[in-house]
Amino acid sequence: MRLGQTVPNFQADTTKGPISFHEWQGNSWVVLFSHPADFTPVCTTELGRIAVHQPEFAKRNTKCLAHSVDALNSHVDWVNDIKSYCLDIPGDFPYPIIADPTRDLAVSLGMLDEEQKKDPEVGKTIRALFIISPDHKVRLSMFYPMSTGRNVDEILRTIDSLQLTDRLKVVATPANWTPGTKVMILPTVTDEEAQKLFPKGFDKVSMPSGVNYVRTTENY
Repeated sequence: MRLGQTVPNFQADTTKGPISFHEWQGNSWVVLFSHPADFTPVCTTELGRIAVHQPEFAKRNTKCLAHSVDALNSHVDWVNDIKSYCLDIPGDFPYPIIADPTRDLAVSLGMLDEEQKKDPEVGKTIRALFIISPDHKVRLSMFYPMSTGRNVDEILRTIDSLQLTDRLKVVATPANWTPGTKVMILPTVTDEEAQKLFPKGFDKVSMPSGVNYVRTTENY
């Protein structure tokens, strides 16, 4: 799936029952993240930490949906392991895990090519994460190797950035941005427009080139 593409309204069996994706998503954002197999150590930590942070995703009107290529009964056993390993998960395991033993869904979402889906070694590359807006469009994607666990704080940070820049379309978030810190005013916005948009002020940064393109503000 490329940025801006619409996620198809796929049907899937999950640990929370069957879903039709668009109806299940509703008006929420979605983090859809995939795994090469159940009972893998790095993925166990990822599903656990995302479960622990479920209240933070809920604050952002965001649902979590995991995907793994094993069967549903295997997922159920894996969830019990995850809960045993991550003892700070509050209550029941909070989000569904899709069962995709044929890897057909992985192919349709661009995680694998059709001719590769039966290759177990290639299957290990299914380590994709998509952030999907309420209009069912892919807004951000991340792909990780099996050796590197995902950073949940970074996932939350990117959701904050996407939601802010959807609401305030004249700004972008710089490197290492966190909510409440300075944002960049887009170069397409004139200084006069910026003064009206940010009446409490903004900062202009002089560059050796003389080009006026770096302007920041905390007043958003």
